[in-house]
Amino acid sequence: MGISKLGHYSIRTTDLEASRRFYTTILELKEGFRPPFRFPGIWLYRGGDEADFGVVHIIGIDRADPQGLKDYLGDKDESALAGSGVVDHVAFLATGLERMRARLEAAGHPYTERTVPSLGLYQLFIADPSGVTVEMNYPNEEARSLGLA
Repeated sequence: MGISKLGHYSIRTTDLEASRRFYTTILELKEGFRPPFRFPGIWLYRGGDEADFGVVHIIGIDRADPQGLKDYLGDKDESALAGSGVVDHVAFLATGLERMRARLEAAGHPYTERTVPSLGLYQLFIADPSGVTVEMNYPNEEARSLGLA
């Protein structure tokens, strides 16, 4: 199995500052590096260790310019962003990109591929049978060796 550990979980919110306060004050996570995505958000880390790309990603909604978020993660009705509806996706750090792509192709299961700006991560976004998005993060070197990045 190629999964090595859970990477992070993401919350899509209409109130970025309230989420920031909760996660930094109540849970004592530390705000840190976040790639230059075209939508607002924060990445939160345990202590000062930023090696694993954060524990929680808070995804904000820019009502004046929502297109960056829609292009990257898709659109969600704001009325669904409550309770379990705020969990945007579950992410894993993994190896074995070629094997995963082969399994998905053999099963005829759709997926989306992306490269995270400035991080050297190659991603597959896959919907499970219940519609939960699973993000698989592979080292960019694997994607390059396959001619994908």
